[in-house]
Amino acid sequence: MTKLAVTGGGRCNLTNSFEGLQSLSEAYPRGERVMKRALKAFSQENTVRWFEGEGIPLVLQSDHCWFPRSQNAMDIVRCLERGMKGTDLRLGTAVQEILPASNGYLVNGEAYDFVVVTSGGATHGLGFLDALELEIVPPVPSLFTFTVPDPALRSLMGLVVDATVSLPGTRFSASGPLLITDWGLSGPATLKLSSYAARYLAERQYRGTVLINWLHTNENEVREQLQAMASATPQKQISSVHPVQQRLWEHLLGRAGLRKDLRWAELGSKGLNRLTAVLISDSYPLSGKSKFREEFVTAGGVGLGNIDLSSLESKRHKGLFFAGEVLDIDAITGGFNLQAAWSTGYLCAQGIRKAIQAG
Repeated sequence: MTKLAVTGGGRCNLTNSFEGLQSLSEAYPRGERVMKRALKAFSQENTVRWFEGEGIPLVLQSDHCWFPRSQNAMDIVRCLERGMKGTDLRLGTAVQEILPASNGYLVNGEAYDFVVVTSGGATHGLGFLDALELEIVPPVPSLFTFTVPDPALRSLMGLVVDATVSLPGTRFSASGPLLITDWGLSGPATLKLSSYAARYLAERQYRGTVLINWLHTNENEVREQLQAMASATPQKQISSVHPVQQRLWEHLLGRAGLRKDLRWAELGSKGLNRLTAVLISDSYPLSGKSKFREEFVTAGGVGLGNIDLSSLESKRHKGLFFAGEVLDIDAITGGFNLQAAWSTGYLCAQGIRKAIQAG
């Protein structure tokens, strides 16, 4: 509940419309196969209908994210707490171990017929599952911002630009609003890239290079745009006519080695080439990561080969189920991780119901 209360900046981005996605892998870098099944059982439309049926009006934003109309995450928390009335809650009690028993499981020594593990991201480890001998995919952080040790870039803190960020020599790339901060790069584009490349970056200790395409387009289009600006305003200084925000433009002129008082007519082919290169492939060192608020997400967890994808029941241990981020399922920012929790939780409930009916 604590994590739910802070998601979406305390407003609770509880799902997404999924509009504009070409494939589920765009939203779920890991766990796409499971999510295809889970969403058929309990979709984003089901989530919206369920919460509104519980008296929580929702609103869909232009970025395809669903929030409570009140913009208060506690409305969602209280709604779920109402649904748990009559349940024996053990707060502040850590699960030390889960052991198979003759007719179910022992959780910290207490017997249960069925167990559903929903411990979230494995930030504190999954040692309590050791006795079950499951395949565990080593957890690594996902959804984090980039530390960029470039004072000139950091001086632009607060600027938001629609851009594409990528890692050279890889296929990892993400587009969207890019926020420049006092430590480096944040915003949806950075967070998406961190999700796609979570394991790749972890293996490299979060060191390397990040490329920024400031105009989110290709070289030919940028070159044509610059040439058109030069033709339309040949006697104006290049610092006074710009395709991006003024502060960023002046920074990029410096990156290209061009004087601010240079006139467009004086730019020449070499200057045009340098400016084009900076606009489409601006390179910065990556020296680390920063946590994204309290919405910490991990890639990894219980390997999907351990479970029956139709019910999320353990193949080896009948009556043991897994839901949410404890599985090797995680998503980009935008409500997709919570939708995974709702959908996989529903699959587990269906699996338990069938098991009870089967006797």
